[in-house]
Amino acid sequence: MILEAAILNVKPGQEPAFERAFREAKPIIASMPGFISLELQHCVEEKSRYLLLVQWKRLEDHTVGFRQSSQYQQWKKLLHHFYEPFPIVEHYERVNDA
Repeated sequence: MILEAAILNVKPGQEPAFERAFREAKPIIASMPGFISLELQHCVEEKSRYLLLVQWKRLEDHTVGFRQSSQYQQWKKLLHHFYEPFPIVEHYERVNDA
């Protein structure tokens, strides 16, 4: 399992619109092969910051399957204009013996 993590800095004042757009976009990513789960968390200290956590079966399910799909274009159209700066996305895997 791969965990995708991204800190989303939303343009101040756009938080309600972003959250509405995210609710609309969520089924897009959830329909992708290899998708396991998604969590969007709102930062307590920074009103316009969110943490996106997505679980994928394999790294390629996100980097190839989703990012190179036509569905990703719809995801981008709904969400990418809210970000400033554009988020850095990282991928993590569990350390089994820690």
